[in-house]
Amino acid sequence: MSSGETAVIIPAVNEVDRIATTVRTAAALPGVDLVMVVDDGSADQTGRVARAAGARIVRHSRNRGKAAAMETGAEAVRLFDEADVTPRHLLFLDADLGETASAAAPLIEPVRAGEADMTIAVFTTRIKLGGHGLVVRLSKEGIRRATGFEPRQPLNGQRCLTRAAFEAARPLAHGFGVETALTIDLLRKGYRIAEVEVDMSHRATGTDWRAQLHRAKQLRDVARALATRDPLVTQNLDKLRLTR
Repeated sequence: MSSGETAVIIPAVNEVDRIATTVRTAAALPGVDLVMVVDDGSADQTGRVARAAGARIVRHSRNRGKAAAMETGAEAVRLFDEADVTPRHLLFLDADLGETASAAAPLIEPVRAGEADMTIAVFTTRIKLGGHGLVVRLSKEGIRRATGFEPRQPLNGQRCLTRAAFEAARPLAHGFGVETALTIDLLRKGYRIAEVEVDMSHRATGTDWRAQLHRAKQLRDVARALATRDPLVTQNLDKLRLTR
């Protein structure tokens, strides 16, 4: 393996319909030589289909959440890294991106070039990202208060990191608080973050009770991540400028 190569890590839960396309598309990205799917306790054939599409598979026997899947994937990639060369960069992608995963190449380029330690995708599509407006504003405001940086899409999970940056952010915040905490922790430690516009999209969030439960979990996890980094954020939620 030459230095600067990239491993794609895809946390996946019950994504049998889209995972194969996402895996094959991710594998074709420039500089990618490994695709690792973490089957986070799926009840369907997500893992089997991903393996058939060419991915390496790690499976959780039960659902442990996104942050745990990211850590498991990163540890699995480490096993493929040779000790005498530069470790692979880590590109995290959602399992339901499908063919739009092909647009992830610009996330890799600044990291490979040494211009950024972590990139964060900014979707140019108008398809709604998986966060309720309240959750997005809470995350954005919390990051701004903690670091002075105001990300455009703070909950976007499409990110490329150096191995050093990923290790500096461990242990990752629980569940859906992981993106918010990654941004805060790395900025506070002096790592460079760049936002990159990409033409990507994934499944729009619905409005049924499952979607509402998902958003409630997001709010809980983001609030917890912020509470451990800036207690004033959760002590004064009513005072935050969440209508911005």
